[in-house]
Amino acid sequence: MAERTDGATPDAGASSQPHGQPVVVCDDVHVEYSVLATGKRVDKGSVSGFMQRRRSMKKVHALKGVSFIAYENESIGVIGTNGSGKSTLMRTITGLTPASAGAVYARTRPNLLGIGAALIPDLSGSQNIILGGLAMGLSREEIEGRYDEIVEFTGLQDFIDMPMRTYSSGMSARLKFGIATAKEHDILIVDEALSVGDKAFQRKSEARIRGIRERAGTVFLVSHSMRSIRDTCNRTIWIEKGVLRADGETKDVVAEYEKFK
Repeated sequence: MAERTDGATPDAGASSQPHGQPVVVCDDVHVEYSVLATGKRVDKGSVSGFMQRRRSMKKVHALKGVSFIAYENESIGVIGTNGSGKSTLMRTITGLTPASAGAVYARTRPNLLGIGAALIPDLSGSQNIILGGLAMGLSREEIEGRYDEIVEFTGLQDFIDMPMRTYSSGMSARLKFGIATAKEHDILIVDEALSVGDKAFQRKSEARIRGIRERAGTVFLVSHSMRSIRDTCNRTIWIEKGVLRADGETKDVVAEYEKFK
């Protein structure tokens, strides 16, 4: 990921009209990587050779020239079938996965919130709130000032002093979401975090994302739930087989995607 400070942005071909300052620009982004592929090799006259397997490298072209501009105050849904390249795109925006070609420009470093992010299982939920806040750059005083609100938001009051290893995956994801969104983010990427918890928690999570957007933040929401996308996002991009297939108003892109599925 590259951060640009001269105020200029390349022509990324975004479909949305500007309604604020650009905060993320993806300019013809490609991501290719190699994986091991196992195939059978047949040696003439050898039964054992027939059963031998040959390992070779296979190129995967995960993103194929993706371009768009994201603006402040936008909540952008990211949709596509499994393996379409959604998470690869988000990891490239955060700088966790390097682009093989093209470039990503960001006003500030994006923060990735995914349900796979690790908490420390042997520590309590309370201790994880403190460590998570410190890791995000909050002071001890700031964490203490937001501690009660985080616990109340997650609904884990009865479990907050128990070790994280006793939590269900949904409880862990709720706590992580509460910690990560306790800080103001300029650019926040949420990967499937709204799919956990009951409907009441999902509504609270969606409301918090809208609040981040209204405070001039930009949110990317990766989800298979079209209800969450419709309720939360004012713009949606559709990635399919590494290609940006659609980018526009959520209702139009989701309708097109549902016809495709």
